[in-house]
Amino acid sequence: MADVPTGATAPAVAGRTVLIAGATSAAGVAVCAALSAAGATVIAVGSNVDHLQALKSQVPDAATFVYDLANFAEVRALAHTVHEAHGRIDGLIHLVGGWRGGGGLAGQTDEDWDFLHGRVLTTLRNTTRAFNDDLLASPAGRLAIVSSVSVDKPTPGGANYATAKAAAETWTRAVGQGFAKTAPDAAAVIFAVRALEGLEAELAASVVGLWDAPAASVNNTRIPLHTRPD
Repeated sequence: MADVPTGATAPAVAGRTVLIAGATSAAGVAVCAALSAAGATVIAVGSNVDHLQALKSQVPDAATFVYDLANFAEVRALAHTVHEAHGRIDGLIHLVGGWRGGGGLAGQTDEDWDFLHGRVLTTLRNTTRAFNDDLLASPAGRLAIVSSVSVDKPTPGGANYATAKAAAETWTRAVGQGFAKTAPDAAAVIFAVRALEGLEAELAASVVGLWDAPAASVNNTRIPLHTRPD
């Protein structure tokens, strides 16, 4: 967690504990760095030790953990470890993803579907179930995912991908409905992009800014990041 300069107004996320799932991508590193600079405690989770070490070199204050987020038993173990070391979290930023597609509808293979389902949806289901009580109890709980504008206009060659992303959006909205009923200070947000490459800084700033807005104003919203024309 970085120190806030003397005399400066601390960002609202300062002092919060935020877990980034899928932290070792370019977007994940940018989000970790921005949160740390804003004064948050950063919990970075990935599946590759070398990639996490590289992240640590760029965000020294981040606490890094290697877990398989597609395995619910491992995610529960992660939650126990995080609670023991850092207490409850205030934010979950889900950046686990990946792309498989092409070949029209006939090219939508079972192997690609299993990959996308496991990474895009299963990891989200697992992490939100394991940390939902944390976000409900937090005075400023936040959940955010990155989805795709392809959900709005799916193509045959991207049907597997768009379907997995649509399911992730539905799951996130369900979490947001739970927040609205029992935790009005919590919010679930969907960021939608055409392609994330080149938007890492904008995503990072938008994640930090989630704590600046009242929860009710952002809960169950879908926020487009700048997209490139077709």
